[in-house]
Amino acid sequence: MNIRYCYILFASLVVGSVLSGCSKQLDITPQGEPSKGNFWRTHEDALKGVNAMYRKFDEEEFYGRGLMWYINASDDMVTGRSNGQAENIRNFNSAAVSAGYTSDQWSMRYATIKSANDVINNLPGIDIDAALKNRYLGEAHFLSALMYFQLAANYGDDRAGVPLVTPENANDPNPTPRAANVTENYNYIERQLKTAANLLPMFSALSTGDYGRPHKVAAWAYLSKVYLYKKDWANAELYADSVINLGNRALEANFADVFKAEKNWGTEYIWSAYSTPRGDGGWGSILPGVMLENKGWGLYNGWGYYTPTKELFEAYEASDKRRSATILAPGDTFTFFGATRTYSSDNSLSGYQFNKYMDPFKYANPVGTHISPNGDHPTTDLNPPLLRFAEVILIKAEAELMQGKSADAEINKIRARAGLTPISGATMADLKKERRCELAGELSDRHRDLVRWGDAQAAYAKPSHGVNGTVVWPARTFDPVVHAVWPVPQKEIDNSGGVITQNAGW
Repeated sequence: MNIRYCYILFASLVVGSVLSGCSKQLDITPQGEPSKGNFWRTHEDALKGVNAMYRKFDEEEFYGRGLMWYINASDDMVTGRSNGQAENIRNFNSAAVSAGYTSDQWSMRYATIKSANDVINNLPGIDIDAALKNRYLGEAHFLSALMYFQLAANYGDDRAGVPLVTPENANDPNPTPRAANVTENYNYIERQLKTAANLLPMFSALSTGDYGRPHKVAAWAYLSKVYLYKKDWANAELYADSVINLGNRALEANFADVFKAEKNWGTEYIWSAYSTPRGDGGWGSILPGVMLENKGWGLYNGWGYYTPTKELFEAYEASDKRRSATILAPGDTFTFFGATRTYSSDNSLSGYQFNKYMDPFKYANPVGTHISPNGDHPTTDLNPPLLRFAEVILIKAEAELMQGKSADAEINKIRARAGLTPISGATMADLKKERRCELAGELSDRHRDLVRWGDAQAAYAKPSHGVNGTVVWPARTFDPVVHAVWPVPQKEIDNSGGVITQNAGW
């Protein structure tokens, strides 16, 4: 990762003075939120206002743990060590309403939306290059849409959506009530993503110093996923095809290469959680360190969360190349801090560990170059994917199957890379299996897949097992009427004076 990139893009995520070094906060003194009276006048103001949209992405719970606490409810993983808050979330207990790990998911995303609305409202009045202005506006529409998608998918349903704070009502001091239903949210997200796609350049048109900023193909890809969630199969297929046919994206030849830092911007990249180990404490997603063995075998502060289940391990065919690239099982060899080791764990609840994010830890002296010097903020030089090309292929496959079409070509593209034989007459069961095995342990959200397929209740009624076959998590009660959405954080309800209401049953 070049220093210029660190300076220009993510070093300036906090509004402040001229950059002076590449550290987590880069010696920048925050100046507060820009206002119309003292800001939004110059090109420098525009860049600072745009970069302010990213300032929450370094928060521990944003992509580092954050959303993964919700994905941790799936049958693919268990909480790797004892943690009461995590247990309440995973078990769908009513105490999850006030869980600290997830209580800021809502506010962090609305803070990003606020910054995006500021850009949309104020940037047009600044005299800067038209193409650059369009790109900045495209970033704002994209990031706002992405935040709303993550909010709507987790908190919204047919009974209530999430509040729509738009550029038009952004300055209303009164709390914004919830949208009537999640469809209102999805309709708004669609409009924003289409606007973003019209304004943003292709990824190939970005300079390397701007890698990590939104681009046209990312907007198309998220449109395809939004339509998938909305069950608009034809449009899900249409926008997946836009990515596949026009996006200049492709599967990496080797599945394991997707999870190497040198492939952060490879052919499979569409959108990722940016991360860097540079500086005193790194910046961005801490997910690799969170999934690392608890205490890191005495060499680094791994946190030991999100450990795979035996059920996930056994979902893979024996010849599937993805299994060893995804999961470390006892007896597997791997490289850690420059030494070849045989995997075993005294700390993992399940006895397994996710292998996808281990590449930064293979080097003999990785601290400061590949992993953060601060084990309490264990960022790395690997950007965990949020939406990659393989998922777009699987979105198209699912949309085809739901329209009664053949999805053999798409599913077999995924299987071929995994070293598996092709199939014919692919069904939704095949699609579900490939999606599980391809995307396990990623922020693509296995839990949300099970919910939207109507499979969560049956899946969670079964216990989860560890490597030796013992039950490591008992069966859980999942009520699809209640638990299909997560509870609105109680502090948001309190702060709104009750204008924002809780999801029914929580």
